[in-house]
Amino acid sequence: MDSKNTSDPIGVVGAGSFGTAIANLLAENCEKILLYVRDPKKAKSISKSRICSDQKLSDKVEITNNIQKLGEECNVIFPVVPSANFRDLMKQLGPYLRPFHILIHGTKGFDLQLIKGKPDKVTPANVKTMSEVIKEESSVVRVGCLAGPNLAKEISENKPAATVIASQFEEVVAVGKSLLKNERFLIYGSSDLIGTELCGILKNSVAVGAGMLSGLNLGENARALFISRGLVEMINLGKELGGNVRAFLGLAGVGDLIATCGSSLSRNFTVGHKLAEGMSIKKIMDSMEEVAEGIKTIDIVHHLSNFYGVRSVINEMLYKIINKKLSVKDAQHLLMKMPFRQEVEFLD
Repeated sequence: MDSKNTSDPIGVVGAGSFGTAIANLLAENCEKILLYVRDPKKAKSISKSRICSDQKLSDKVEITNNIQKLGEECNVIFPVVPSANFRDLMKQLGPYLRPFHILIHGTKGFDLQLIKGKPDKVTPANVKTMSEVIKEESSVVRVGCLAGPNLAKEISENKPAATVIASQFEEVVAVGKSLLKNERFLIYGSSDLIGTELCGILKNSVAVGAGMLSGLNLGENARALFISRGLVEMINLGKELGGNVRAFLGLAGVGDLIATCGSSLSRNFTVGHKLAEGMSIKKIMDSMEEVAEGIKTIDIVHHLSNFYGVRSVINEMLYKIINKKLSVKDAQHLLMKMPFRQEVEFLD
């Protein structure tokens, strides 16, 4: 599978905005795409209307509710579902996968497995990336991820964008490029799978904070300060979790951070903006059609930072705001008084 216009069916799991956008991108280079939709009624409705997440589906996209069919007919599959549902999905799909399959996921979140009797216990032992979940729940070896400034609405509107496909296997990167690349969508490759995944995950909490600053109308200088300091915190924790600094300074890190920290198209940015307006977390989450990973990320980063002894001032403030231990306004004043060390200590 090293050329375009392949006749092999390609699978996509997840009919959200990004999953749908990926399915349509794949349809430009492939003859048949199987888009798995979990809910039978929703699958039937989408098949009839040919509209999915407000996007018109390519004629080459076939809707299926049969996960066995997906595993048996597709050698390459793109899982794009919320992190909270990812492990359950892999448990369902896993029995139909073999070592020859290639999975390239597009989920920017952590998998958290709560410890029985210790619901507040969060350590690296029970926090996994999606590539780790894939390997734990299936026989698949060749795993990759998509990460970068990939706002689904802009991709669906055929606006120019780029992404990083990361994998320890060169073949996975090559296959991903051949399937997705076109004149509007550039693909960069990386061998740092864990670092690239962490970029997409850790930026979620920074995007929530950037949305708060926007909601408070504090200006671009404050936003730039917040984003740059947020990047430092991402890198410091990312290094502890096994990521390489280089990934954070590229498209998957800085690139995604810029896009999600300044756009109302970003779900995490929207969450922060609404928090600044005084809306409760529960109301915000209930009002959103798709999952914003940022709130879950803030909680997990709080615990992991404590575990490793990593200084995460910004995330800690966000954690206190989410848990009603600090007001948004008080956090603004406190941030300006925080004594930071040298600016880019992660390069030492």
